[in-house]
Amino acid sequence: MEHEIRRKVGIVVGGSGLIGGSIVYFFKKYCDSNIQLLAPNSKKLSLRNPDDIKQYIEYYRPDFIINSAIAAIDSDPQMAYEVNYLGSINLAKAAIALKIPYIYISSAAVLANGSDVQENQVLPLVAEMSHYAKSKLMCEKSLAYLSENEGLDYTAVRLGIVYGKHDHKIQGFHRLLFSVADQSMPWLFTRKDVCHSYTNAKKIGPFIDHILKNREEFRGEIYNFVDSNQVSLPQLILTIKSFLELKKPRNFYMPLDLAQWGAGLLAQLLKMMGSLGIEARMPAELMFLENFYESQVLNAAKLNQSSFRDPFPQETVFSNLPDLIEYYLTRWEQLNLISAFNKEFFDPAHQVDGFLLDPDSLLHKHQTGVVNPFCDFGQMDKDQ
Repeated sequence: MEHEIRRKVGIVVGGSGLIGGSIVYFFKKYCDSNIQLLAPNSKKLSLRNPDDIKQYIEYYRPDFIINSAIAAIDSDPQMAYEVNYLGSINLAKAAIALKIPYIYISSAAVLANGSDVQENQVLPLVAEMSHYAKSKLMCEKSLAYLSENEGLDYTAVRLGIVYGKHDHKIQGFHRLLFSVADQSMPWLFTRKDVCHSYTNAKKIGPFIDHILKNREEFRGEIYNFVDSNQVSLPQLILTIKSFLELKKPRNFYMPLDLAQWGAGLLAQLLKMMGSLGIEARMPAELMFLENFYESQVLNAAKLNQSSFRDPFPQETVFSNLPDLIEYYLTRWEQLNLISAFNKEFFDPAHQVDGFLLDPDSLLHKHQTGVVNPFCDFGQMDKDQ
């Protein structure tokens, strides 16, 4: 009698976010069915609670750990330290104990600015760094130490500005998209020559799957994981504006010192509103305002020279813009976060119009197959 093959168990911490969610989706849809991927929420596994980590890891005894969890970028120092640093290192120590791979999702926030930034061009670890960048850099340094001294099998994946669908938070690239769509960006808060590196969330899962299957090549390494083409920030903003057929932002480049003065004025106004019992917060991304005026283009030569091959080499943030705009504007309209746009653009089949104005006709289209918005479950019976 043949022995049943043991099913591998992997843990993704931070699986509810854009990055973690894309990893979970890829593994469940495209990877070997012999892998059981767990994505515990913070109630089941809190990175702030070492006992949570120990009990969860001991119970499931995973074959690998992927950590994409972060505290909110505007978190206080205690939260950033406990989640981004202590929690991440506790996971690494669990990986050492079980002798399993640990994949750590890091950030370009630990790197210097420039037009060709390589993996070793990290910022100095100083108190003046943002809590987010400081905690990520501390974690990277600790992982390197654990690798050299305690045998940690890890790979760090540094991401640029991440874009993709199914992000429930308005942050990063999606904050930029929201600001243009909401008409809250009157001018261009950048300079003409500013360029950044972007990361397609859809590509992260395939890369992690590849590095897990090729540990000898990727063990103890750090990779800048970004699209090959740099992105002009002014061009991106104006392209979004063009897609949405808006008048703002005006084609005027706001100087940094004036933008900082305006941000400071807004902060004082919000503080006054808070004293009156009106709750309002500054966008967390404003702590990185200076980055809007400085280029940071990551060198991806190390990634391109590895055995990994980009599964979607033609995809960029520009080629994905129509799909991203349709997805997020529809979502934000439904949540009443922004005013409605042209429905023909976001509802090409006119199903919502039919639902509102002529439901009987829409129902007939469903029943006769003229419109078929449903999933095809026919294969399920055959699979049984």
